[in-house]
Amino acid sequence: MDRILFIINPVAGGGKAKKLLPVIDKYMVKTGKIYDIVLTSRPKEATIISKQAIEKGYTTIVAVGGDGTINEVAIGILESGKGTLGIIPSGTGNDLARTLNIPFDPIEAMDIIIKGNKKQIDIGFVNNNPFLNIASIGLDSEVVKNTEKIKIRIRSRIAYVIGVLSTLFNFKDKRVQLEIDDVSMDKNIFLIAVGNGKYYGGGLKILPMAIAEDGYFHVCVINKASKIKLLFLFPSIFKGKHIKFRKDVEIFKAKKIKIVTEDKTYLNIDGEIYDNEKETLFKVGDKRLTVFC
Repeated sequence: MDRILFIINPVAGGGKAKKLLPVIDKYMVKTGKIYDIVLTSRPKEATIISKQAIEKGYTTIVAVGGDGTINEVAIGILESGKGTLGIIPSGTGNDLARTLNIPFDPIEAMDIIIKGNKKQIDIGFVNNNPFLNIASIGLDSEVVKNTEKIKIRIRSRIAYVIGVLSTLFNFKDKRVQLEIDDVSMDKNIFLIAVGNGKYYGGGLKILPMAIAEDGYFHVCVINKASKIKLLFLFPSIFKGKHIKFRKDVEIFKAKKIKIVTEDKTYLNIDGEIYDNEKETLFKVGDKRLTVFC
């Protein structure tokens, strides 16, 4: 019989995820299914809890939080070699849920899990770190870093917009060597986003053609341009219309991408920011992850 564990990140969405505990409890009691609910207390703990739960016989692990929480739970499932990921979107961005058409309403999201609708999606790796949605370097990774400070006061999509504007005026383009499936090119870029998902940053449709289960990454390269032009380009990303700026925006499809930078950069992995080395390697993994969606 299926056993379901809900892992809640209590700080996700400014406390929104924690408030779903009684909602989940009330819903699950009516299903008659075996389930438990646990709250995390520190970063990366969801991975440990997921692995331990699978060892104890849980078959479905549900991430209740944002993209970072989903990433942690997914890693635990992948490292265990079995289990299915469920998602109740309750973070600030919820971008993977957008790509997978998972409702933001918690009851509707749980309906999908209980009904058993699922698919297998690709796993990306960047410098051996797994990700489900999008990883990137350049302007956007620094925007995310700055947006984290803004989120302390503002918990909405507008936090990302403010982060973009405040970062843009101080950002300098990056000189990179870019290798896409063994085709090399030198570029001056503002950002490079690589992913399985369409959205990041709380609804920015940066990779409009991406398909989570097609076995390929989609890549968006925004080349060096005037900051005035970028101000006009940025709003178009919300609907994926930036790809019409063909001189400034390039879209690729590939299984392997290597980026070599001259300067220090940050790496954005599913919304989490890390210091990055000068060489960054993206690869599509051999295995897939089963997700209720």
